[in-house]
Amino acid sequence: MVDLSQLTRRQREVYEFIRQKIHSRGYGPTVREIGRHFNIRSPNGVMCHLRALERKGLITREPNMSRAIMLTAEAPRGSGLPLLGQIAAGVLHEAIQQQEELDLGALFSGENLVALQVRGDSMIEDQIADGDYVILRRQETAQPGQIVVALTDEGEATLKRWYPEPENRRIRLEPANAAMEPIYVKNARVLGVVVGVVRRVD
Repeated sequence: MVDLSQLTRRQREVYEFIRQKIHSRGYGPTVREIGRHFNIRSPNGVMCHLRALERKGLITREPNMSRAIMLTAEAPRGSGLPLLGQIAAGVLHEAIQQQEELDLGALFSGENLVALQVRGDSMIEDQIADGDYVILRRQETAQPGQIVVALTDEGEATLKRWYPEPENRRIRLEPANAAMEPIYVKNARVLGVVVGVVRRVD
């Protein structure tokens, strides 16, 4: 497990806030969100905490990407997550199934977690890019607005935000890319909800 004893109280609180955001919605908070949550008026004050967490090896940040805060470790190494294949983050696409194991035990652990590799760029504004791995908690329900893997009756799967529209008897699958339109389907089911994102760096 992550050793938080090396952190100050506020650093620990910031780390836990980042962790909660990544687990609940799949990507980290902005500097502004952190400042607002902790009533830190200056962005520099937030950055001091983030730099401290980086120095202590608990997070990584990508320059010029406001939400690109990632956890470096959470659980002991050695446990793997099933890599079920690839999921389209674009138009609806046939789900590609494969059975491999991805060693992400250092980042995520828990029952009903699997990994899928992303293909496409429809979720780039949620910091999910082509080639990334999304960590999925298998479940059959989702709250409106959550990022899910959805499967249609035709066996096509996609990674999108989930918005049921019962008044219109349809489901809106919303991309996070201003250049793309939502997908509307009459029937779809949730295969799982995204709880984390891992970026492959070659």
